[in-house]
Parts: sequence; structure tokens; C-alpha cells
Amino acid sequence: MAFRTSALTLPHQVGYAFCFRGQALKLSTKKIWLVRNSSASASSSYENLIVAQARPASVIRKIREDLENRERSAVEVMEDYLTRLREREPHVQSFLHVSETALEEAKQLDDKLAQNAKIGPLAGVPIAVKDNLCTKDMPSTGGSKILEGYRPPYDATAVRKLRESGAVIVGKTNMDEFGMGSTTEGSAYKVTANPWDTSRVPGGSSGGSAAAVAAKQCAGALGSDTGGSIRQPASFCGVVGLKPTYGRVSRSGLMAYASSLDVVGCFGTSVEDVAILLQSIAGHDRSDSTSSSKDVPSFLETITPMDKLNSKPLARVKFGLIKETLGEGVDLDVVTAIRSAAEHLENLGAQITEVEMPKFSLGLPAYYVLAASEASSNLSRYDGARYGKREDAQELVMMYGKSRDKGLGTEVKRRILMGTYALSAGYYDAFYKRAQQVRKIIQTDLEDVLQRVDVLLSAVAPTPAYKIGEKADDPLAMYAGDLMTVNVNLAGLPALVVPCGMAEGGQFGLPVGLQMVGKSFDEEKLLHLGHIFEQTAADWRRSVAPLVQ
Repeated sequence: MAFRTSALTLPHQVGYAFCFRGQALKLSTKKIWLVRNSSASASSSYENLIVAQARPASVIRKIREDLENRERSAVEVMEDYLTRLREREPHVQSFLHVSETALEEAKQLDDKLAQNAKIGPLAGVPIAVKDNLCTKDMPSTGGSKILEGYRPPYDATAVRKLRESGAVIVGKTNMDEFGMGSTTEGSAYKVTANPWDTSRVPGGSSGGSAAAVAAKQCAGALGSDTGGSIRQPASFCGVVGLKPTYGRVSRSGLMAYASSLDVVGCFGTSVEDVAILLQSIAGHDRSDSTSSSKDVPSFLETITPMDKLNSKPLARVKFGLIKETLGEGVDLDVVTAIRSAAEHLENLGAQITEVEMPKFSLGLPAYYVLAASEASSNLSRYDGARYGKREDAQELVMMYGKSRDKGLGTEVKRRILMGTYALSAGYYDAFYKRAQQVRKIIQTDLEDVLQRVDVLLSAVAPTPAYKIGEKADDPLAMYAGDLMTVNVNLAGLPALVVPCGMAEGGQFGLPVGLQMVGKSFDEEKLLHLGHIFEQTAADWRRSVAPLVQ
């Protein structure tokens, strides 16, 4: 079943029009609506009950309000999420470890509430954390066998800040090993499935976090983004994903893949949830030399209530639609969804300009040279002596080799070899140095375009979620899927992904995300615009994935 938007309307307008397999449908704003599968034969015809939400709402704010109003206890909230987590985990496989103390932490919060003690902004909120972020009370493996069973003696700064805000870390999510992959099939432990169609990938490398949010196994999640690892899974799983500006969030406690590209970010079911999470984890950290000392604004002030918006809330806002992300090789349904989203923004008063960036495609090969080179250096610590499981051997060098051979996966070895080659004598200038020069070109191009427009728009990936195993034997095809995301990392810019439509695939269709790219440290504007978009776009999207229904 596939949906293509033929008209996008504001909430105060009557009904919504869609095109379903060539037939126009008029949809009301009711909570429930029916769609008949007209292509089915008479003997097999059926009606699919699809649950629609009027507007994406903040799950995190609702939990806090319930706790403050004593409508639910923290233990009840946690039991609700843990029950869903256990019920859906056999189908999704999004977690590598589930907290054994979550209920106890929730009980302690209830005791504080009973004493009218002050609570944090994330009090009692179940948050999942990608497994490459250190947690002192749970294993942190980075999705790799070489760190199997490893328990860090400290929390990553982002995790510590979540706890200080009152969040309960419900578990560690699955990921491609050390963040190297776009499908989460590269995990050494399990393959995570997409809640919209469990035969498909959730994206990667933060696929476990995105799938957990989409499956309602947690209220929000942390991920990391080196070349699209938050944004692509957000698009594939139909959730909101934010990659902050490089330096906005501390990387201390994040297992390094490519240190000049890695960013800690977050997932949520709404832009408001992502804003709340970013507010908690952003800020300077003395333990990260690349952490920015810029003041952290109040991101929640950018979330404009619907009743405060006029009919043209985006008047005077300029968007640039990147032409190179909508051309040959991009799925037609993806192009349709992005152009429909742009049309909707235009209906809200925005000015849409199609911008050409002829050098845009140069970023992908430069990214893979730079990321692999940095990985070659960063992953040298996993040798069985300093970190990781040790294999027995008669000599030190042999022990290094055996430990890394058995502990590291195929994709990680491939990228280490590529990076070592690029850094080797005689090839450094031809590969690494040239890639750095291209990086500067990409950065300059993006900054120049962002002088002419406020925000750039693009697709997140050339296709919606594809089948598990479809690209397992073709790493180059998998790498090519990062074309629309890696340039943002090369330039260190912030980017927000919001669901914007559906593509054909599976029984119920597959989500498509819209990427908004902003100026450096301008997350405020992205959150403001993203919130207006999700709150005014037509009800094309179900509130939950089919697996959850």
C-alpha cells in the first residue's frame, strides 16, 4: 500500500486529499479512518484500519505532566514501557541490554514526588542509549565482539546529563559495529528490524535507537551521527532525528569512529521531544576539547503553540531545495514526498528556491577517505592489551593480530584497511590530503549557499528502507546511500529530519524523511521550522508503526 500526497493543507482547512493507487481519498481529522484496498480481488478484499494522529505530540512532556498531576506514578510509566519493550523486542531486536534497575529508579522518583521534592525536566522518562555511549551500570560494546561484556567505569557526558535531568536509562540499543554501517546488519550480536516492515532494515548505524522509538519501546533515544547515522534511521523508521552542530554536544564517553565527524544527537516522536533532549545534553564540557563554549539557548522557546500561528507562519523564510538530491537514481516516491513537503512550506508563506551545488557529489568519496583514515587510528586501541578481549598467543604482535582478527567484524576491518592505506607513505597526499581539500570545498559551498537561504532542504536517502540482506554483499551500494548526509558532517552543520510522506513498499507503505540543514549552531531555527512543519502538514502519517498497532 502506498500513499502519495496530492494536496497538503493547514489544520483549520476541511479534510485532507490523498492519492491512493490512482484514487482520490478525502480524509477527515477524526482519530480513525478506513482505507479500502481497491486492488485486491473480491475474494481477498479487506479493509485496513489505520490509526491517524491529529498532530505529533510530545511524549516526554505528557509523562512529566502526568507525574506532576499524579495521574500516573513513575513506576506505572516505567512498567508500561518495559512491558512494550519485552513484547516487541522479539520482532524488532532493537536492544542489546535492558536495564535491571529501571523500576528501582522509578520507585525512587515516586518517593521524591511524595515528598514534593524538585524533579528534573526528564524525570521518569525512559530513554534508550546507543551502545557506543559509555554507561557505568550497563555493558557498552559498540556493537563489537571485541568489547563483549565491557562495563565502563563512568558515564558518557551526554548520558550523565540525561541522568542529572531525571531520565531513566532503559537500555542500550543495537548498532552497526563501531558505527560503521547504514543498516544495523553490521552488529556483531543481532540484526534489528524496521517496525514498519520487519523484513526491512531500520537504517544505521543508530538503527536500534530509531527502531526503539518507532516501536514505542522508549520515549526517546540518543544516537551518534558520523555521516548520517541519526538522520537516515530517522527517515527509515518514521521518527524525528537531530544531528546537532559539531561541538554543541560533548563527545566525551562516545567511542570514537571518526573524531572530526562524530556527533551525539537524539531521536523522538516529535520535534518538541527532540528539543527537550537536546536542551538536556547540550553545552560545554571540559573533558572534550572540541566541545563548544557557546551559550546554549532555550530550545523549547522555539516550539510555537499552534494557536499562536497565523495562516502564513513561514513568511519571509527562505528555503533552498538541493537539486542534486532529487535527480537520477532517487526513488520517485521519495522525490514526490520531498517536493510535496516543499510545496507545503510554500503554502505556509515560505520562499522555496531550487539551488544547484555541482560539487555536492564530491563529498561522498572524500568522506569515506577521511572517516576510514580516522577509524584506522582510533580503533588501534582495540588490540587485546589496552582494550578488548585478548586471544592467547606466544608473541605480542601475534596476540594483537589474533585479538583483532577474532574481535572485529568484516566491515570494520575493511575500513581500517582503507584508512591505513590512505595514510601510508606515498599515498597520503593523493588520498588523505586531497580529501581534506575537498572537505574545505564542500564546507565553503554549503556556507555560501546558506548565506542566500535560511535553511537547505533535501531527501535523506535515495530510497526508503530496503530489505534486510539486500546490500549486504555490495558495500559500495551501501556507501552510495550516504550521498545526501555526509556533506553535513564534513561541514559540521546541524540537520533535522522530520517525517514528510510515504513511499511504496511493505503492506502499509514506508516512511520518508525531510532533511533540514541549518547554519552552524542554529538548531533553534531548525527546531522552530521543523515543529511548524510537523504540526501543520496533513495527516498522512500514522502515529505508530504497523508493528505497534
